[in-house]
Amino acid sequence: MNYVRLGNTGLQVSPICLGCMTFGAPARGAHSWTLDEDASRPIIRHAVESGVNFFDTANSYSAGTSEEIVGRALKDFARRDEVVLATKVFFPAGALGSTARPNEAGLSRKAIFQSIDASLKRLGTDYVDLYQIHRWDYETPIEETLEALHDVVKAGKARYIGASSMHAWQFAKALHVSKSNGWSRFVTMQNHVNLLYREEEREMLPLCADEGIGVMPWSPLARGRLTRDWNQGSDRQEKDAFGMGLYAATADADRRVVEAVATIAEKRGIPRAQIALSWVIGKPIVTAPIIGASKPQHLDDAIAALDVRLTDDERQQLEAPYVPHAVVGFE
Repeated sequence: MNYVRLGNTGLQVSPICLGCMTFGAPARGAHSWTLDEDASRPIIRHAVESGVNFFDTANSYSAGTSEEIVGRALKDFARRDEVVLATKVFFPAGALGSTARPNEAGLSRKAIFQSIDASLKRLGTDYVDLYQIHRWDYETPIEETLEALHDVVKAGKARYIGASSMHAWQFAKALHVSKSNGWSRFVTMQNHVNLLYREEEREMLPLCADEGIGVMPWSPLARGRLTRDWNQGSDRQEKDAFGMGLYAATADADRRVVEAVATIAEKRGIPRAQIALSWVIGKPIVTAPIIGASKPQHLDDAIAALDVRLTDDERQQLEAPYVPHAVVGFE
């Protein structure tokens, strides 16, 4: 495994990040398709043994059980100083169907301080390497959020801070506020980038390139849609209401992209996942796409994709069917 710098920081990470939404108690939270602890641990161990050192979870995944499973597994399979552990704050960590209590969600100073302590307890660690805001909080001044995150860093509970899906103007504003006040700045952007959704290429990716921000695309395989025939579904696809909303409006164009992936993969004799991931990894601004793996093979395909080099003609073939999409993924 060849490691890369996370944006402009000195932090070294594997060029793929294991997304840990897949791991969690199925009866908890909003994702009934998750893997329980016994099924999750072999995949996390396989990641560590394959050289992956970058792991991303969130306080809200499976009502906090993702953090618990990941924390216990990494304690057993890796040294803490060799792992780059990321988690997120914004959504409540309550059980499926529960209503957020006052101050349980959002990015107020109170919510951030409560959430970081709860995440550290579930993860079984004294600090996280990357603490990210999961979404933009329209009800809290960004100055309050950023000062609180700066204090989390200064307290030693997080080494760096990052952000996730938002408008480019919001991210630019946050970077400006941090610089103006001498506060810790966001060093990463975790956003929605794949062959079926390329709207981030318009403003967010150029902004990240200009500011030296590390980019960690989520759903680089479009919830698996890029890895199989268009009419072939999956248990997750059928139950993932959020995922359905991401791609429902552009089915005709998206199908042609999926078919292009299949054509190139067949000619090369490799899985479709490797073609779709290679397209994301090949973007110079991308540091590490976030890979959701429910089987060891999913992780093996992601690692193999690091060595796949698409030709200019192949990239053009993959990109040609794309049509502009409505901006989604900020919910």
